[in-house]
Amino acid sequence: MRIPSVHTRREFLRATAATSMAAMPMPRSLEVPQQEQQPPESLPPAFSSLTPLGAKIRPITVAEFAERIAEAQNLMTELPRSNGPLPADLKYDALFMAQGTSFYYFTGVRWSISERLLGLIIPRSGQPILVVPAFEEGRLREKLKLPVDVRIWQEDENPTKVAVAALAERGIRTGVIGIEEATAFTFYDHFRDAAPGFQYVSADRVTIACRARKSPHELELMRLACSATFDVFRAALASLKEGMSQDDIGSLITRGFAKMDLRGGALVLLGASAALPHGTLKPQKLKEGDAVLIDGECLVEDYPSDVTRTSIFGKPSEKILQAFEIVRRAQDAALDAARAGRLSGTVDDAARKVIVDAGYGPGYKYFTHRLGHGLGLDEHEHPYLVHGSKTILEPSMTFSNEPGIYVPNEFGMRCEDDMAITLDGPAQLLTPGFARSLEKPFG
Repeated sequence: MRIPSVHTRREFLRATAATSMAAMPMPRSLEVPQQEQQPPESLPPAFSSLTPLGAKIRPITVAEFAERIAEAQNLMTELPRSNGPLPADLKYDALFMAQGTSFYYFTGVRWSISERLLGLIIPRSGQPILVVPAFEEGRLREKLKLPVDVRIWQEDENPTKVAVAALAERGIRTGVIGIEEATAFTFYDHFRDAAPGFQYVSADRVTIACRARKSPHELELMRLACSATFDVFRAALASLKEGMSQDDIGSLITRGFAKMDLRGGALVLLGASAALPHGTLKPQKLKEGDAVLIDGECLVEDYPSDVTRTSIFGKPSEKILQAFEIVRRAQDAALDAARAGRLSGTVDDAARKVIVDAGYGPGYKYFTHRLGHGLGLDEHEHPYLVHGSKTILEPSMTFSNEPGIYVPNEFGMRCEDDMAITLDGPAQLLTPGFARSLEKPFG
């Protein structure tokens, strides 16, 4: 699963809200408080049908990792895909990145982030170079899936000088080095000091172009994650009882995923607390008429779902019913607007227009966040569906579609499904289907 030392948005939310609610235990480190660690067999009857995915999961193959390296090298010689401050004829001579999700994407090696550099260099042609602490070489070679040029560095050496020397042996002494966005500044700074003759630019034009367009196998893994999330959320909502807290419901969800041998969890918000999209410190107990908002995910081979369902405990008010219908129409509008060749910002515009035209506006007044985000190894990743974004949508890009209405001190309403851009026509759902109603949030 995800490297446990990497902190994410949802882990932060979990930590800040742990005193009052089941926070967002996102998959890099889904740590369940000790008091919540109950065996799966203690789950309510609605969870009894949950079973591990088993043979349905096909891991990413060595050949696929090799194809990713080849695609990056191909893109390094192409013209940029988007406008920007860099010259239009820019060509990358190499990419540099430290351990993290892009490192895993290209190598298949999961490695904790630390102050010691495990660096990957992808030259425009030829074998990738890996710079590794000498005492970690054996462990690294056990994990390696691809043939790479491994260079070791001792504790009293500068690892970036080792990397620069490896490039010089390939005849690469000047040119353009693309720095991957999540690479710590200290590693970039040391690299720049070791080789001031290079021009250093963002590697986004290559790394984002590779990662944003998902392969059929990646889409398959994300569909599995979405389906499993539906199964666990459905069981949790069927098990609601008056007086339950956010923590109680969140624990059911975490243990439901564990029963499927998956790591996952959810943010749970009850009643008026859902008016804050990422929660509140105020404790809540479930009561008649409360909206129940569950936003969470699980991972399948590091590929996530990201699903939100808002249901109702008891009889909903007319205002909440109307808000649900508006949000669902906004989802439909976004799905239809998310087409290859269009700008990513127009998808947010289409959904926001539905909500504003229904009286919940202007702008961000009640729909307080962007429509969605790219979905992949980082869960939240490029591109983003936000007003003004000029990324051109391409087939197999994946996004969350999550419009909402948030009325302070009254209620919050969000529906979230995942979608992929198609070659022609509207986007296609990765989740099994949109919510039909508050009472039937899974169709």
